Amino acid sequence: MCYKVITTSLESNLFEQWDFLGSIPWMRATLWDFYANIFIIALWMFYKEKSIILKISMAILFVCLGSIATLAYVLVHLFKLKDGEGIAELLVKR
Repeated sequence: MCYKVITTSLESNLFEQWDFLGSIPWMRATLWDFYANIFIIALWMFYKEKSIILKISMAILFVCLGSIATLAYVLVHLFKLKDGEGIAELLVKR
């Protein structure tokens, strides 16, 4: 994902093409889909984390970096799981 984002950014400037891209219905649908997913993931992250600084920082990273930040956040929590812990501990353990 990082490779794709970097190479695409080098080929094309999103801000220069926004008028065209914003006019495409699929682009608007993709943005709605993205932000709906980010909203749900951010709610889960706000539930799990105690530090308000971390909550705000991660929410900003989710919005700015999308799946890259989301993947990093989930992987960090997966690696923190102890032997015998599973999805329930990942999702609800604070």
